Amino acid sequence: MVYYFNKGGFIMKPLLILLIIGIAFGIVKFWILLRSSINKKKFTKKILDSISSEKGLDGAIAICEKTRGPIAAVFHAGLIRVGKGLDAVERAIENTAAIEMSFLEKGMVWLSTIISVAPMLGFLGTVQGMIVAFDQIAKAGDIIPSDVAGGISIALLTTFFGLFIAIPMQIIYNYFVGKVDKTVIDMEDSANVLVENLLEMNIIKKEE
Repeated sequence: MVYYFNKGGFIMKPLLILLIIGIAFGIVKFWILLRSSINKKKFTKKILDSISSEKGLDGAIAICEKTRGPIAAVFHAGLIRVGKGLDAVERAIENTAAIEMSFLEKGMVWLSTIISVAPMLGFLGTVQGMIVAFDQIAKAGDIIPSDVAGGISIALLTTFFGLFIAIPMQIIYNYFVGKVDKTVIDMEDSANVLVENLLEMNIIKKEE
């Protein structure tokens, strides 16, 4: 790999930088999504059980404060505004959900950029290499098949490495998009369950 990297020319360096950035971002994003993931059913039950017990709302709010993730943040935003009525609770949940969703999607544009730029850089390196190869042929005034094949092979290395970077990054990107979408759906579903149960318990009332 080192041999082919050196043969690929100067375009290989920015491609390597893109690869390092993509890997680093992937690790950080995976860790963030892992930390934000919780069992929504268990957590929702835990909150509702706390509200129904002697601990009440204060106990549920304390649980939310000790729990990481968007679902806990949405629950916390709603519970602390229970005294202000249903509209205030729903607005707080919607606003917090929007903030949490933007946090989950933060930085995804960089991964998308790497997926787009890496193949284009690779193709640019190939075009540059082909220009150099044909210039050498023109100067030599003769076509030597082995030299032409060797030059073209080296020129294609950048395209290979560009695709080598973009393909796994696309898979990682799709995985992250799926995880974010699932988290958003879980967040919305859990928030609806919470509001419905608060109404049933008469902790908050619908405004007429």
